[in-house]
Amino acid sequence: MARVEPVEITEAGLLLRPWRATDADAVHRACQDPDIQRWTTVPRPYLTEHALRFVTEVATADWAAGTGAPFAVCDAATGGLVGSCGLVSIDTGLRSAEIGYWTAPWARGTGVAVRASRAVARWAFDSLALRRLIWQAEVGNHASRLVALRAGFRVEGRLRLADPAPDGSAAGWIGSLLPGEVPAPGEAGPAGPGTLEARRAAVFGGPQPVLFATAGATELRLRPMEERDLDAIADTCRDRETVRWTSVPDPYERADAESYLDYTRDTWAGGSSACFVVADAEDRYVGTIDLRLSAADPLMADVGFMAAPRARGHGYLPAALTALGAWGFTTLGLARIEWRANVGNTASRRVAEKAGFTVEGTARGGLTHRGERVDAWVGALLAEDLT
Repeated sequence: MARVEPVEITEAGLLLRPWRATDADAVHRACQDPDIQRWTTVPRPYLTEHALRFVTEVATADWAAGTGAPFAVCDAATGGLVGSCGLVSIDTGLRSAEIGYWTAPWARGTGVAVRASRAVARWAFDSLALRRLIWQAEVGNHASRLVALRAGFRVEGRLRLADPAPDGSAAGWIGSLLPGEVPAPGEAGPAGPGTLEARRAAVFGGPQPVLFATAGATELRLRPMEERDLDAIADTCRDRETVRWTSVPDPYERADAESYLDYTRDTWAGGSSACFVVADAEDRYVGTIDLRLSAADPLMADVGFMAAPRARGHGYLPAALTALGAWGFTTLGLARIEWRANVGNTASRRVAEKAGFTVEGTARGGLTHRGERVDAWVGALLAEDLT
């Protein structure tokens, strides 16, 4: 592996150079940004002395020790600071390193992080003879994930972060990049604008939306689950019909509802599921409905739902399911949404059919229920079914 010497890199309209004392004011200004403070481990509050120490001591020491290669990312034409990108945790034995980056808020939306990370990766492979780069981010940081994908990284799984951001989750994504996998300058590369990955990053990278539906004269809201819903959820999950046809814990405790709330937040952050509470005109809980994306087929999802006993028979769930299906097709780009229920669960089947699902048949042993494999009805909804 080549010695890590401070260098300058010019590529794709950017100048990447070692940090200077004169960068401190711009670094301080950039690190006031809520997103940088939310997703990185910069000190909070971020003071002028933190920025000055970073550019004059920390960055210089990393270069000198050969353990890191931190670059100031500047506009090649103006010289103005637009971000940070570099290598950390360089392992000379494995010839591996981790990449990190942020974009100054005044430069976002111009592809700075993608261009910079590609340039650093190319330099790391060509000049340092590294054999692998690692990317890590907290689950939920869809902006960083999208940058990594566009730089050629394969996001390969999850791990618990060794140094999570303050007040952040310890759950992290991890990806890797090997020589020859970096897109050339100017290439669109994977996960470009308009792709499914980009669309879903924009959705799951923001707050969960509120959807609307109408059942007769009642306007329904499909909104994120909240603490105030937990007692009603627990009551619904203790109902004998719910226990009979679903796999909720039995007996069902308040702690189970709290775990369900955590699950809905974690899966939204991870971009794998969207769970909504169905609320009536007074914003009272009348049910829950989940849209779970398939890990095997990105264009498929399945649904699950339950209604509070007092809300059954009013048409609330068919209306909610129709609204959720429309959102899944138009916003998430789904091609097929599947429904499954234990054979005999006629109430669930009526909801699905009223929402436009076609029951396609019976899957023998299609579901696990209370420790046993049971037959399941299978149905599906396609986008054209809602037109």
